[in-house]
Amino acid sequence: MRNVAVIGYGVVGSGTVELFEKNRGDICKKIGRDCDIKYICDLRDFPGDKYEDRLVKDFNVILNDPEIEVVAEVVGGATFAYDYTKKLLSAGKSVVTSNKELVALHGAELLELAKAHNCNYLFEASVGGGIPIIRPLNKCLAGNKIEQISGILNGTTNFILTKMIREQLDFDTALKMAQELGYAEADPTADVEGHDACRKICILASLAFGKHVYPQYVHCSGISRITPDDVEYAENAGYVIKLIGTAKPAGEGHITAIVCPRLVPKSSLLSNVDDVYNAISVTGDGSGDVLFYGRGAGKLPTASAVVGDIIDCLKHKGRIIMIGWDDCNEKDYVVPYKTQETNMYIRVKAADAESLKPAVSELFGKVVYLERNGRPDDELAFITPKMPEQETDEHLAVLSQNAEIASKIRLM
Repeated sequence: MRNVAVIGYGVVGSGTVELFEKNRGDICKKIGRDCDIKYICDLRDFPGDKYEDRLVKDFNVILNDPEIEVVAEVVGGATFAYDYTKKLLSAGKSVVTSNKELVALHGAELLELAKAHNCNYLFEASVGGGIPIIRPLNKCLAGNKIEQISGILNGTTNFILTKMIREQLDFDTALKMAQELGYAEADPTADVEGHDACRKICILASLAFGKHVYPQYVHCSGISRITPDDVEYAENAGYVIKLIGTAKPAGEGHITAIVCPRLVPKSSLLSNVDDVYNAISVTGDGSGDVLFYGRGAGKLPTASAVVGDIIDCLKHKGRIIMIGWDDCNEKDYVVPYKTQETNMYIRVKAADAESLKPAVSELFGKVVYLERNGRPDDELAFITPKMPEQETDEHLAVLSQNAEIASKIRLM
């Protein structure tokens, strides 16, 4: 029976078809019945493609075919994909996706729509590529109260930072290398400014804490202002710089969530996650710390998660896989990030930087000064005590009257 369709025949879509067809015999055994891909929907032509006979351009062919049970939506974006997904779920067809933007923006609505029409909406591939994380959070760790989720959620930024750390490259050079190797898009904004990681931490936080976390309420900053000087100061102090997404309870039914560069201590497992690899650390009140590690993107790793969801839907035909969270329009559900206490790495520039030390002590109290080889006389770097970030900013506003604030990076 040909009961599966794929919408989008790009990198992930072609990988999904390739992996499914390669392992179709084993997949059918796992499901307990015959299955196959009937349609591949894309507006482009693929002359000579191995699966050219399955290609269609009209989405309605899939929507109106009663034989189709499961559709893999790997188009991306939140416009056409949103419309397609709503129509498919309303028709009782299960949908699986790698579309992090769509899940982060509309996950609660689409999960409820699937439930109402006795089908499923699954999105293991939307976070961490081939790393299993959605199922473990929803099943294996379901008996825990989640105390924190922290992770390296974007392979592009992790590759760039790894090159900056290992080879002392500046940001622009490392970015160009990532683009040449195909790890970064021509327009890398979503990756390097943290938007991609933000969508992923929103999905994880929604699942872990039971209410939809919208990206517009989560502070997000990227790595484009990180310099080799910052990397060297961090290295000498026993840290590495990583782009980290974090979410945790904040009391009284609220949470904190943020994506930003952080100084990660070398004793942390996350500090050793390099290149395009991702890692997600989950802390439960029963499980303690659990680390999920692997390739966070790529054709076949992501396809692996998509195909896994297809299998789950086919195995559970007519049954709802319990996964979801409540919609949430509370603007204060995610507490303002500047109210949270953190240590901060600060680098300042001034004509006579050493002369700033008395003022720094008066403003921040006891700080830890950092060194690097050949530190110029006009530069000073230090780590503040833990305090609300708003208070740190107030002190920096005073300090900025006599110095340039060159860098400000949170510690993990």
